[in-house]
Amino acid sequence: MQTSYDRYAHTPRQQTASVQDLLNTLDLVQLSDDVFEGQSFDYVGPRVFGGQVLAQALMAAARTLTDDKPCHSLHGYFLRGGDIRLPIVYQVRRLRDGRSLSAREIIAVQYVDSTSEQGLPIKTEQVIFSMIASFSPMEGGLDYQTQMPDYPAPMSLPTEQELKAQYLDRIDPALQARFMRPRHIEIRPIFPQDPITPAKTKPHQANWLRIADLGNQPACVHQALLAFSSDFYLVATGLMSHGISFMQKGLQIASIDHSMHFHRPFDIREFLLYDMWSDTTSHAKGLNHGQFWQDGKLVATTQQEGLMRLHRSILDNI
Repeated sequence: MQTSYDRYAHTPRQQTASVQDLLNTLDLVQLSDDVFEGQSFDYVGPRVFGGQVLAQALMAAARTLTDDKPCHSLHGYFLRGGDIRLPIVYQVRRLRDGRSLSAREIIAVQYVDSTSEQGLPIKTEQVIFSMIASFSPMEGGLDYQTQMPDYPAPMSLPTEQELKAQYLDRIDPALQARFMRPRHIEIRPIFPQDPITPAKTKPHQANWLRIADLGNQPACVHQALLAFSSDFYLVATGLMSHGISFMQKGLQIASIDHSMHFHRPFDIREFLLYDMWSDTTSHAKGLNHGQFWQDGKLVATTQQEGLMRLHRSILDNI
């Protein structure tokens, strides 16, 4: 007998297709010197997923390097919501190429239909994202880190998909297919939250994640896909202390900025621990932090400020 979960389960063929979607996302077309085009995909709805833009911008910058240097830091701002119906053009500016450090500025634009003053149809350039990324070889040296948090092993935990199935009968039937769409990465939450009626809790959550079927890929692909993955869950961490989830009616939530530091090599085909917390929420914004761990090593950190705006009528009832 087929269950509701079975209807939305990911088959091996679909898992392979999901990995190919991710690789297609990173497969940019070079339009001219230091200008690249990436296609938009429906990862979270009609607006371009922030993780997609982070990943594509990082790949565009990496394509302009003459030496094989991994990224060690990136700092980006989401300036407008992108439209998944349109491709994104990444304009890269070479700021520095030193013996060790290389720096790139990346501007992401979309060309939208508009009308000239004369009433003629034209394309208008809209900047949706800007980022500076720095690249440097792994050269060893002084080495220190804090201790990795001790959490249950990933395979002892249900997948995100299995957890969502527990709430399926509380979701509007018209929204169930969207709610149950599998991620393109495997996520196993350590502190699962009720997405329908969340309790007020300490703003701290953690997930195990991986892309097991990725195959052999260069380090820049692993870094781009970690940047992609870092945008899942992080912005919602600040909602937890208020007992609000992303499904709250009247909630406007979006990433404003995003930074990452890559500290050590990692393999995204194997499980990484993504530990997230929030320090503060105020004036319709929340500041969220995250650490990525693998095999006891701190491999990357991230920070993001997110927009968390509630309509006044909703806010008065909380």
